[in-house]
Amino acid sequence: MKKYLLSFALACMSLTAFAQTDYEKIMTEKIAKIETCKTPEDFQTLANDFERIGSKESSQWLPPYYAAFSQIQKGRVMMRNGNMQELDGVASQAEKFLGLAQSLAGADNAEIHLLKKMAYSLRMMVNPAQRFMTDGARASEELNIAEKLDAANPRIALIKAEDIYFTPEQYGGSKTKGLELFKEALVKYNNYKLKTALDPNWGRSEAEYFISLPVEKTK
Repeated sequence: MKKYLLSFALACMSLTAFAQTDYEKIMTEKIAKIETCKTPEDFQTLANDFERIGSKESSQWLPPYYAAFSQIQKGRVMMRNGNMQELDGVASQAEKFLGLAQSLAGADNAEIHLLKKMAYSLRMMVNPAQRFMTDGARASEELNIAEKLDAANPRIALIKAEDIYFTPEQYGGSKTKGLELFKEALVKYNNYKLKTALDPNWGRSEAEYFISLPVEKTK
């Protein structure tokens, strides 16, 4: 009997290891696609893929996290294209996934708070003048929480650099200061240690892009 129980236990361990390997493989493939997505439709498809993975791996926080990130990236593309009126709906979808991710990862996850900041920023852009004191304030609060939880996180430095760089000078922005922060972010990317291969690691290419711009284009 002990021999059969041992064989059964070993078989279960092998199946679990296989399932974990399969999960990591598909997640790695989907995460890599983040860099190649260009359109809102591309990001929506990717968000759907992560949602499906999350429905099968219901104890993992990263699938809903990446589903939320895909939605936020979709919104950022829409924003650059001038499509502001649909950003509330995109932010709502991101927040739905972030709620699920936080229920699995806990409230002290800096990566999740940073995406919450980005979702509130999308909402603010629907009408910045009216929403700066509401959604804008919530975005700042989430960024502060993220920074307190993980001050060395390069993505936090990246988003702070974005905010300073793209904010008009009359409202406290500065392209010069923004570039300094992009450089600080890149230093943090070089020093930051990931806990797992699937952990968030996006943003380095953006920091490198802004740092590489000719000086006259940053004025």
